[in-house]
Amino acid sequence: MGDPRGFLKYDRLLPERRPVPVRLRDWKEVYEPFPAEELRKQASRCMDCGIPFCNDGCPLGNLIPDWNDLVYREHWRQGSERLHATNNFPEFTGRLCPAPCEAACVLGIDEPPVAIKQVEVNIVDRAWEEGWISPQPPQERTGRRVSVIGSGPAGLAAAQQLTRAGHEVVVFERADRIGGLLRYGIPEFKMEKRHLDRRLAQMEAEGTEFRTNVQVGTDLPVEDLRTDYDAVVLACGSTQWRDLPIPGRDLQGVHQAMEYLPWGNRLQEGDIDRSPIDANGRNVVIIGGGDTGADCLGTAHRQGAASVHQFEIMPRPSADRPASNPWPTWPMLYRVSSAHEEGGERVFAINTAEFLGEDGHLTGLLTHRVEQVFTDGRMSFEPVEGSDEVFPADLVFLAMGFTGPEQGPLTESLGVDLDARGNVARDAAFATNVDGVFVCGDMGRGQSLIVWAIAEGRSCAAAVDEFLVGSTSLPTPISPGATPLR
Repeated sequence: MGDPRGFLKYDRLLPERRPVPVRLRDWKEVYEPFPAEELRKQASRCMDCGIPFCNDGCPLGNLIPDWNDLVYREHWRQGSERLHATNNFPEFTGRLCPAPCEAACVLGIDEPPVAIKQVEVNIVDRAWEEGWISPQPPQERTGRRVSVIGSGPAGLAAAQQLTRAGHEVVVFERADRIGGLLRYGIPEFKMEKRHLDRRLAQMEAEGTEFRTNVQVGTDLPVEDLRTDYDAVVLACGSTQWRDLPIPGRDLQGVHQAMEYLPWGNRLQEGDIDRSPIDANGRNVVIIGGGDTGADCLGTAHRQGAASVHQFEIMPRPSADRPASNPWPTWPMLYRVSSAHEEGGERVFAINTAEFLGEDGHLTGLLTHRVEQVFTDGRMSFEPVEGSDEVFPADLVFLAMGFTGPEQGPLTESLGVDLDARGNVARDAAFATNVDGVFVCGDMGRGQSLIVWAIAEGRSCAAAVDEFLVGSTSLPTPISPGATPLR
């Protein structure tokens, strides 16, 4: 490495977040610019360890020590090339990935890990600014046609790889814009959509075709799809949200997170002047302590909520890695996101028993505290006696995750098999039981991370390429049976 003692000389440092009162007045990304010289110091903390566990911690197999060293030596363009060798969309992962690579960093055993994610996003942002990223159209065309259903990170990664391999690729999206949850699930303050639009323009210039407002199986019959294309890639995600069927669920004011968040994106696109689900001046409760819940939290703050509580049924995690959660697995720690920093109250070890209301409108939640209990290795949550409490609420957002892909005309008409968890079943080559039909991302894997979606899209593209022409030179980062370290 450029500075073998960098990890001894410099502490981990990340960019400052814009002041809360300032950033709550807009929807722009929350971070201040990070100076290039400071980034070089952070890159120099990479230890040149004998076995770079960060590579394995990343589902994409990113060559992290390589581009850390290149940044330290100020070889930014080569760093961008090394970064893009394994990742189609580092500007997405650099902003949205929880960084399992950092959890697996060897330095992280005793010290704060290398700021891998920050180095990644600075490399790609500089590459765009310098004009180093350009379309890469194929040298030859194969004459084969592939349809990709779904335009989230898995579908986009598969489409870009297959286009570059010379196939004619059409991406179908049921929404009015391309991007899936990147477009209508991730708030602008986490990733401004200019990053997505810039990458889509590159893909179009390479030859990928996008068709929006198409519900495959309804607007486009599956029979036509199978006739017109040599292969089909299913990448529709895991969009069947988990519900909370308790008394009062039908009251006005109880919404799924994904009924709420897209309106914030549409507001930024200029489609509407005001969200039809507006938290301004209202008491909000978010049920679910994960990233989607935090997205609802940040959105409610920007709308001017009077109060926000975020519920989590699990107990509060510890500040330090517990002994039962050793390196290099993903550490279950207490984390404070930018949205949590902006306000609201987090409530752990709590369960909602009933939604309360008057005249059909939500007025509050009846809750009780719970204790996590293990019996014969099975976990349960037992109510704590005498802990009943009512929280006033005008709005509730359910952010409890997703249970699998939506079942409907597409899956039924194709006749694809499902696995025991309700995901589309596939073999080691991402192939379903239907000849020429493949599946990748959350639709086959189940709810997971953006970095896994991109890795699956890249690997699935290699399998499709081999199916179409008998061999492939496309990389295969993972197999469907790969297990994340988190």
